[in-house]
Amino acid sequence: MRQLISLAALLMLSSAAAAEVTDSAENGFTTAHEVIINAPRTRTWQAAVDEIGKWWSDDHTVNGDAGRMSINSVPQGCFCETFENGGGVVHMNVTFVNPGIILRLTGGLGPLGLLGVSGNMTWEFFDAEEGTRVKFTYVVGGYRPGGLNAIALPVDYVIGEALARMQAYVETGDPERAAIE
Repeated sequence: MRQLISLAALLMLSSAAAAEVTDSAENGFTTAHEVIINAPRTRTWQAAVDEIGKWWSDDHTVNGDAGRMSINSVPQGCFCETFENGGGVVHMNVTFVNPGIILRLTGGLGPLGLLGVSGNMTWEFFDAEEGTRVKFTYVVGGYRPGGLNAIALPVDYVIGEALARMQAYVETGDPERAAIE
C-alpha cells in the first residue's frame, strides 16, 4: 500500500524533477545520475553498500524506516528491508559485485516491483581528482498499463535523490543536507 502511495506522490513530483532520463519508450527507460563525492573510493563504497540504512530516504521504504534497509553485497545477495514483525521485502537482488568498483542490482525497485517489469541498476565508483565519481544507472524494461515512459521521470527523481542523499551523508554525515535538483 505504501508503495502505491509513493508512486502517486512521485508522479506529482515529476514535473519539478530535473530529468536525467537518457532514453524512454512505452516498454522501458534508462536513467543515469553522476556526482563527485569528496571522499576516497573505499569510504564511498562502504557508505553506499554497508551503510545504506543511514542515507536512504524513509519515504522510499515500505515500513517508513530506512534504518531497516541493507545490502548483502555478494552475488545473489539481497537489497532488502526488514519489518518489525520478522517479515520483510526483497527490493532487488545483487547480480554483480566487484567491491569498490561496481555493484549491480536486478529487479523492480519500490513500486516497480508491483508491475510487470525488471531492471538493472548499476552503481559505479571511479577515482577522481576531487575524491570519487559515482554513477547510478537504472535500465528498466517490461510492461506497465499506459507505458513505462509515463513513470520514467518519477523514478529518475528517486534515483537522483538517493545519490544526492548518499553524497551528503558521506561528505557531512547528514543525508538531509542533500541538494536535490
